[in-house]
Amino acid sequence: ERLLGATLDALHAAAAAAGHDYDVTVVDDASTDATAAIAARHGARVLPVDLRHIAAVRNAGAAAATGDYFVFVDADTLVNAPVVIAALRALDEGAVGGGARVKWEGRLPWWGRVAQWSVLFWMRLAGLAAGCFFFARREAFFAAGGFEERVYASEELFLSRALKRHGKFVILPHT
Repeated sequence: ERLLGATLDALHAAAAAAGHDYDVTVVDDASTDATAAIAARHGARVLPVDLRHIAAVRNAGAAAATGDYFVFVDADTLVNAPVVIAALRALDEGAVGGGARVKWEGRLPWWGRVAQWSVLFWMRLAGLAAGCFFFARREAFFAAGGFEERVYASEELFLSRALKRHGKFVILPHT
């Protein structure tokens, strides 16, 4: 609730700069706060669900989407025009999906910086996308089986690997 408005504003600005038609769906997983109202005020279609499982929630959003390209963004993730433009360019050039580098804002304790660097280094080395910004072609997403619902976390890592079996999967150098 606290960060969703800024996330949606950033997403709209990035999509407008990219010059593509788009729509935004916020999948509201039984929230008890003002998430749905904030999403609607910021021009998003709200899809109410009661699933309590991130992979299932993401898959519900994909099932409701109508576009040929999907971009999944967490409610606390600020995307910018360069990363959205690069993602769309990668899809236009034949990639089946991908992600971008992640940059946390604010101060982290030393151990948080070490953990962040380590996790992101290994993810980048393995060519795995973080769930906070994940993009895919519609047909490839469904051919790969969507986000893995048999796991409670790391569903984006499983989908990264599955999409690689369907074509080129990219990790953008943008944050």
